[in-house]
Amino acid sequence: MKDYYKISEISKLYGIGIDSLRYYEKLGVLKPQRDVNSYRIYGLNDMYKLNIIRDLRLLDFSMQQIKEYLDYQSIDNTLELLHEEQMLIQKQLKELQTKEQMIHDRIVVLSAASQIKTNVFKIKKMSERPCLKLKMRITRDEEMDFAIKKLHSKHEKKIHDFGNQLYAASVSVDELKDGAPVVFNSVFFILDQDENDFTLPAGEYLSLYYRGGYHQSTDRIIEVITYAKENNLKILGSPFEIYEVDNRDTILEEEYLTEIQVRVGNQTVTD
Repeated sequence: MKDYYKISEISKLYGIGIDSLRYYEKLGVLKPQRDVNSYRIYGLNDMYKLNIIRDLRLLDFSMQQIKEYLDYQSIDNTLELLHEEQMLIQKQLKELQTKEQMIHDRIVVLSAASQIKTNVFKIKKMSERPCLKLKMRITRDEEMDFAIKKLHSKHEKKIHDFGNQLYAASVSVDELKDGAPVVFNSVFFILDQDENDFTLPAGEYLSLYYRGGYHQSTDRIIEVITYAKENNLKILGSPFEIYEVDNRDTILEEEYLTEIQVRVGNQTVTD
């Protein structure tokens, strides 16, 4: 084993760019000697420091932190650094576990969505649902994507997992016309937390799932309203669409899954 190595040899051995090695020297972390031709040569002392630098850089320690450690290396400082490493690893593990949970949740949702029966009217009993809302007139699919992004940007600190976030759009019933594009008057996130700016009331909701593109929206919402009237159900609020599977998951429109809900109650019959 040689006692000294040229900068090109060290660069290849450690996978560190020559410019980075020169930067480490400028910081005073490495102190290579010079041979008779004034070329940098690195000794065994530099190599042990490079081992430390490599390991700590993998843990995202800054070069200034690494320099301070190498300048005052001792058992106490090493223990302090090891504790920092341990905390950093624990943080990274927690972040990975959170990401794993997000992926697991989406797998569960998409797997369940494939089993949902469509074109079937149901009454669902729902608890109160906290929501975050953005009022906006929406007449095109592109406007819907923009509105959702705008709502997410406004509440980004509260909505960490946008991929799994359930969102919906409320329909302007007065503007529903056969064959015409549906007009929405707001978008909202349906939350599993209490930091909300409005709430979907508890109660019974008439529900209908459908698959496919959003060109069906108008006809499908009219179907829901017609069903409610024919079955003596009083509509207590605006219908809304919930987008269970959309362009976050697939580019195939036939795979989209949308649920229409509207809160209903029994009609009061008077003489």
